[in-house]
Amino acid sequence: MNSPLLTTDSAALFCHCKADLPAASSSIPPPVIRSSGFSPTVLKERHASNVFTKHWILHSTVQIENIITSDEDQSMWEASRQALSAFNFSDEEKDKILGKAFGLVHSPYWGEERKTEVPKYETVNAVLDYLRSLNLSDDDLSKLLKKFPEVVGCKLEEELKANVKILDEQWGITGKSLRNLLLRNPKVLGYNVDCKGDCMAQCTRCWVRF
Repeated sequence: MNSPLLTTDSAALFCHCKADLPAASSSIPPPVIRSSGFSPTVLKERHASNVFTKHWILHSTVQIENIITSDEDQSMWEASRQALSAFNFSDEEKDKILGKAFGLVHSPYWGEERKTEVPKYETVNAVLDYLRSLNLSDDDLSKLLKKFPEVVGCKLEEELKANVKILDEQWGITGKSLRNLLLRNPKVLGYNVDCKGDCMAQCTRCWVRF
């Protein structure tokens, strides 16, 4: 048999816990339920981002339409879009890539040196084929183009191939190491200046950034 003391204490403890249960429950704040799953701050930032994107697309489209006016230019533009068809970009994203690469849409990367030109399918495709030869998959290229759209407007022989050669001969960067570098810092493909610390005001294309 249980001792009277143990029985009494157990009963008192049970009663005490039972008495405190409603008070404890009432002290717990009700959960905050949001149907969207995002905080108001996140939703506000997403809305602002969407507004900016739509404004950019509208502005860049107007810039391009002001330059691409003739039937021949429109045909060349559409063909260049087709060169990017393997990457599942929207038409707006293709226009952004081509516009920035060929000076139809302002890009700080070029500064004032990039003249405006209508891209040719052969030019865009040649750059993409060369990049594929560097062991970059289409998924890799999609990421690279989003990070550095200007690459398709760089000179194939004088810049892209020349810079890959420099990376190989001076830095020993080839194969998988080269692929990883290009995904991390694709702008190295367009470097064409080396100020060696004596700034030439072409910093976006200078080897000193490497």
